[in-house]
Amino acid sequence: MRPPQIALLVSLLASFPAGLLLPLPLLPFSSLSALAQTLESRDAEAKRLLQQGGQQYGKSQYQEAIESWQQALAIYRAASDRNGEASALVNLGNAYRSLSQYQRAIEYHQQALPILQQVGNRNGEASALVNLGNAYRSLSQYQRAIEYHQQALPIFQQVGNRKGKASALHNLGNAYRSLSQYQRAIEYYQQALPIFQQVGDRNGEAYALVNLGNAYRSLSQYQRAIEYYQQALPILQQVGDRSGEGITLNDLGATLFATGSITAAEKTLVAAIKIRESLRSELVDEHKVSIFEGQASSYRTLQKVLIAQNKVEAALEIAERGRARAFVELLSQRLGSQQPVSQIQEVIKAPDIQQIQQIAKAQNATLVQYSIIYDNFSFEGKETSRESALYIWVIQPNGKISFREVDLKPLWQRHGSSLASLIVGQQEFLAVRNRQGLTFTSPPQPDLPTLHQLLIDPIAELLPQDPNAHVIFIPQGPLFQVPFPALQDAKGDYLIQKHTILTAPSIQVLALTRQQREQLASRQKSNGGEALVLGNPSMPSVSLSPGEPKQPLSPLPGAEEEAEAIATLLNTKAIIGEEGTETAIAQKMSQARLIHLATHGLLDDIQGLGSAIALTPSRTDDGLLTAAEILDMQLQAELVVLSACNTAGGRVTGDGVIGLSRSLIAAGVPSVLVSLWAVPDAPTAELMTAFYKNLQKNPNKAQALRQAMLSMMGTHPQPKDWAAFTLIGEAE
Repeated sequence: MRPPQIALLVSLLASFPAGLLLPLPLLPFSSLSALAQTLESRDAEAKRLLQQGGQQYGKSQYQEAIESWQQALAIYRAASDRNGEASALVNLGNAYRSLSQYQRAIEYHQQALPILQQVGNRNGEASALVNLGNAYRSLSQYQRAIEYHQQALPIFQQVGNRKGKASALHNLGNAYRSLSQYQRAIEYYQQALPIFQQVGDRNGEAYALVNLGNAYRSLSQYQRAIEYYQQALPILQQVGDRSGEGITLNDLGATLFATGSITAAEKTLVAAIKIRESLRSELVDEHKVSIFEGQASSYRTLQKVLIAQNKVEAALEIAERGRARAFVELLSQRLGSQQPVSQIQEVIKAPDIQQIQQIAKAQNATLVQYSIIYDNFSFEGKETSRESALYIWVIQPNGKISFREVDLKPLWQRHGSSLASLIVGQQEFLAVRNRQGLTFTSPPQPDLPTLHQLLIDPIAELLPQDPNAHVIFIPQGPLFQVPFPALQDAKGDYLIQKHTILTAPSIQVLALTRQQREQLASRQKSNGGEALVLGNPSMPSVSLSPGEPKQPLSPLPGAEEEAEAIATLLNTKAIIGEEGTETAIAQKMSQARLIHLATHGLLDDIQGLGSAIALTPSRTDDGLLTAAEILDMQLQAELVVLSACNTAGGRVTGDGVIGLSRSLIAAGVPSVLVSLWAVPDAPTAELMTAFYKNLQKNPNKAQALRQAMLSMMGTHPQPKDWAAFTLIGEAE
């Protein structure tokens, strides 16, 4: 019997063409054994990298997973291990699909496919075809998706993989449903259903029933849809699929609402929300955010049901309950780290209407909460989810609650636009030249009046007459990127000329930032820290997208001048150039009472936690202070100003924006001043200097920012130069 090392070597040699074996020198047994051990260790390292990448992928650490799998791919290719190579390629394709880089995902799957065909891995070949189909479906190329699923189907049949066959049929049904070909989708679901039943795949059976219900709901055959949902529910309960049960209850509730069974719809949707919330209880913050994305529809649908019954206040409670829940739990746990768990759990419950009114009173502010409502429509021959309405609640300091509804359907029905595209277009207009050295092509006219018409006109008479009174906007989804100060009324006046403006991720977050401020005030009486001001550090090199070579960021002389001027105002010394290392700044941040960082900002709108502030790299760090690293800090600052590009950005989720601002507030900072777009260098320095001068006269941060913006209008009339920054959290 051969030793395992020699067996491995023989198997590797046997895979080479015969002609390549002749020139090999004869090696003694000890050398052959050493070579085999080396090859075996390389194989083990590749398997370890594959597994490591899988673990990183499971934590949504996509960049790290890509690096692990690329290393594994190189080893497998060097060893001519075709199966291993195909596995690494498939994994890389899935990672890029998770990053929404669908074209790149397709490239990797297309590389894997011929290898799987060559090695005769028919199951792997069919699975790769399914992956390609799913990637093309994500690109809304439904016909191509259908082609790949149809190629996979006979392969699964040939190898006798009945479960794979049922899955391919089910995916075909999904693709045809996306094309609004509901009857054809039903045919595929009905073919898949008995196979799932025969092979004992109870989950597959349940989801086939659910999707049959969805198809019949799209055909307005609501009673048949209800019957299929009701068949699926006990199966999902039996197999313990709580997530599927919550999804199905949500679909059932929406269908009951469509039939006019409003009371039953409300009861069903409340049950769906209860199940879905239970799934988040034991997860870490990152996974709570991810799972919430698929749960948001239940909150939106229940709001519609409640508004249909004129239950305005109950709908506000659900709107608040359906946002920033992971953020609220994170803040509550950190604020109450010394409190019993039972007390923390009581705090993190969504506020009722009386508590919402108390928060408005404590803030002495008018709160404006937005909720975007979506519905499914057939558009250009495809079923799609589109904005249908905007709900707006105004909560005044005296507790009075008012409600307005705005119809959003005309935006896309008549004008081919949407609220989200209006906001994106506005950002492109405003971001002309910036601290990243990028240039954008501007549309000919900004559309600030249309945004004002949609967001402000319906509630204008409910806002305070005193321009110094606080108005706190609580956005949702794309509304987080709205430059509220720059919204322009029919007369051409900007909103900042009439109101003092702040924003917050949710009403309950305001209550928690108020607690943060009070805790800091008590600590700073005994330990008042200094101001930390940084400008234009020696810049790091960065890769602007996965797999691309790194290049150094350009220096920012304007940011250096800004830091010098502000440091003089704050009676401290600015940190400039090579002194601004990531390690040094991170250490100083933990003790500072005020933090001002004027440098490059890097936006990560895929994961969010990769958003970063550029600092000087050193032997122990890469010079990028990321949102993930800030999340682990404990800060004492009452205000952090990120005078850089896109620092309010990140991954927009139902839990708010996952990025630098969220991490700073979670780290203990009650007030954060961040930018909505790529800010221009010189005007930003002027705005910031004016802000701090005003702050010395009046400690109200929101009023100081307003006055700085008003003064900037005289010298820089364009909103791109003064309207980028938003104050999140506390004004005082």
